[in-house]
Amino acid sequence: MRIYIMTDLEGVAGVQNYESWTRPGCPYYPLARQLLTREVNAAVDGFFAGGASSILVADGHGPGAVNVQDLDPRVEFMRGWPASFPLGLEEGGYDCLAYVGQHAKSRTARSNMAHTQSCRYLELSVNGTAIGEFGQLVLCASQLGVRTIFAAGEQALGREAEDLVPGIETVAVKRGTRPGRGDECSEAEYRARNGSAIHLHPERARGLIRAGALRAALRAREEDFGIAPLEPPFRRVYVQRHTEETPRLYAIDEHPDDICALMATRQTNLQPVRDDDHLAELLVD
Repeated sequence: MRIYIMTDLEGVAGVQNYESWTRPGCPYYPLARQLLTREVNAAVDGFFAGGASSILVADGHGPGAVNVQDLDPRVEFMRGWPASFPLGLEEGGYDCLAYVGQHAKSRTARSNMAHTQSCRYLELSVNGTAIGEFGQLVLCASQLGVRTIFAAGEQALGREAEDLVPGIETVAVKRGTRPGRGDECSEAEYRARNGSAIHLHPERARGLIRAGALRAALRAREEDFGIAPLEPPFRRVYVQRHTEETPRLYAIDEHPDDICALMATRQTNLQPVRDDDHLAELLVD
C-alpha cells in the first residue's frame, strides 16, 4: 500500500492567521512549520502501523512549510511538481491519497483561513459542485483510481471531505468560529476575515491524527472506499473576488472526459461579472 500525503499549513492546530504564521518573515512561521511537520509525522506513523509499504510527503503550501530535517526518515519528500495537476500522483503507482494540515474551500462559514488556491478565488466548481484545494486533487485521484482515505485539518474541511468522498476518515484539529461566507469581501478583506478559531493542543491533535491514520490504513486494506464520483463531461466555473483595481471576474472551461487535464488548464478568457443576478447564476449555492 503506497500512500501519497498532500500537506498544507493553514489547517494545522496552532496555526492561527495569515499575517503572523504562513510565510517567510512572519514571526511564527518557523513554529508553524514545526507544528505541521509533527502532524505529518504522526500521520506517517499511523499509516506505517496500519500496513503502508511506502509514503511520499508532498509539500503543498505556497512558500513551502514541511521541515525536511525533522521529517520522519522513512518517507520520501516532494517539493515542486513534475507538471501541473495531478501533481505527480500519476507517476508513482500510488494506492491511496491522504491530507494533513488542510483548510476548507473559499466561502466556507466557521472556517479558519478558508480559501481556494488564494484569497482571490470566490468560488471554484466542477459540474455544479463547489471544490477547494482538497477537491481538485481528489477528483484527479478518482480518475486515476487512487482512493482518498484520510483528511486531517480544520473541522470545516472534514465536513467538506465527507461530502465529496463518503466514507473518508477525517480528523478535526481546530474549528473556525466566525459565521458567514464573506462573499461581500474583496481579496484583501477576505484574507483578514477568518482568523478566529478554537484549537486543540498540538500534542492532542497529533495523537488523534495518528489514530485516524491507523484506522484509515486498516480500513483501506479491507474496504473499497474513498473514490469521489466522476461523471463526464466536465465543466469548471471560476469566480474571482474583486480587488481595489478589478471587478469580480469569471471564467468557464470544459473538457469532454479528462478531469486532470481540466484542472491543469489555467483559467482563460476572464470576463466581468455583470451584476448580482449574474453572480448568483455562477455560484453553486
